[in-house]
Amino acid sequence: MERLKGKVAVVTGAGSGIGRSAAELMSRQGARVVVADHDTRGAEETAATIEAAGGTVLPCTVDVTDEGSIADLVAAAVGEFGGLHVLCNHVGGTDPRKDLDLLRMDMDEFDRAVALNVRSTLLGARHAVPHMIRAGGGSVINTASVAALVGDVLQTSYGAVKAAVVSVTKSIAVQYGPQRVRCNAVAPGAVMTPALENNLPADVVEALKKGNALPYLGSPDDIGHTMVFLASDESRYLTGQLLVVDGGMSMQSSAAPGRRAMLPG
Repeated sequence: MERLKGKVAVVTGAGSGIGRSAAELMSRQGARVVVADHDTRGAEETAATIEAAGGTVLPCTVDVTDEGSIADLVAAAVGEFGGLHVLCNHVGGTDPRKDLDLLRMDMDEFDRAVALNVRSTLLGARHAVPHMIRAGGGSVINTASVAALVGDVLQTSYGAVKAAVVSVTKSIAVQYGPQRVRCNAVAPGAVMTPALENNLPADVVEALKKGNALPYLGSPDDIGHTMVFLASDESRYLTGQLLVVDGGMSMQSSAAPGRRAMLPG
């Protein structure tokens, strides 16, 4: 079943990881996809995979912190495919070497994090929503994080900017719901992207698993499938929501792993 047949989707951060998964899965469901990334090679690799599978795709290079670059991206999508129905704002993150606790955090990194995570989300929607209204409606999908929901000893900036993404999501949903434009956010937990696999020691990965209610960590496709659902008409009555896709990490008591070990059998 082609759940996204007839739709045009723009996915930022599509050069690797979750963004790549979302773009590939949306294509498999019939969408014509614009894969955008600051890494031109990554975007082209994703596009080549989609083309090899018979999909229709346009690779683009984008700097999501620059409004002109985002405007050009949306214009390219509409110019190539004649409209726009789905925007997946997936670019984000912070530099963990600089995003520390309150007293040691780099404030320049905080400003960069606002631009990369929050400003980019606003600008993407700002340029995409008018085309969605012309198309009779659409879906904006923003990437938040479980970091928006809990406190941490580090990554002060990351938690703050992802919480802001959740707020922006709700505002867009309220403002453009009457024009049939939906806006939702996804909050991934620990996901085994190439970046995580290549940078975390095995003992840290095991510790993350213990923090989940499920006995495994997520894959990029786990988040990508959620994004496909939000892009599809199956979620037509869902807007302004945060879908937490974290294997139960954020809702599990910190005592649960130890208590589980005490259970008989």
